[in-house]
Amino acid sequence: LEVVSVDGAHAELLIWNPDGTTAELSGNGARIVAAWLARKSSAQQVTLRVGGLEVEGRVRDDGQVELDVGRVEVGETETLDLGDERVEFTPVSVANPHAVVRREPERGELLRLGPRIERHSRFPNRTNVQLVRVDGPHDLTVGVWERGAGETLSSGTSSVSAAAAAVANGWCESPVHVHLPGGDL
Repeated sequence: LEVVSVDGAHAELLIWNPDGTTAELSGNGARIVAAWLARKSSAQQVTLRVGGLEVEGRVRDDGQVELDVGRVEVGETETLDLGDERVEFTPVSVANPHAVVRREPERGELLRLGPRIERHSRFPNRTNVQLVRVDGPHDLTVGVWERGAGETLSSGTSSVSAAAAAVANGWCESPVHVHLPGGDL
């Protein structure tokens, strides 16, 4: 993550993946920058520009940072042919692409399917992958494979994508609590 410029409660940033590519948005990264910028500017609300996207961050009274990522697009369920198996997924865009798969988010399965789905020809610019287990009407457990980064313990945009797909598909009702190996969102 690179902060390119700062002007009061406004900042522009670039997000770099470990493989050297850039990402359209990192929810957790943007929340970290929003918290830093709010402290630096003494503002409770800040604006971040990432590429062509503008997101609003707000520091709550309890110190947690909320991020308004804007419009989330959820597509119809599709099937990917991986050669030896077919996998159903819900495409979601939170400024960056996601493939939400309703499947037990066990690590071995994530490591097996994540890179295969990420680089499938259906996704010419690759995709983030979430394996999702529905735990209740407001709860999901999610495993995340990030495009350009691999297995990730926590992801803001993956959490938004999993929750949006769960609500759109009738698996959950809003609000949705997303449980990840790195914490809850």
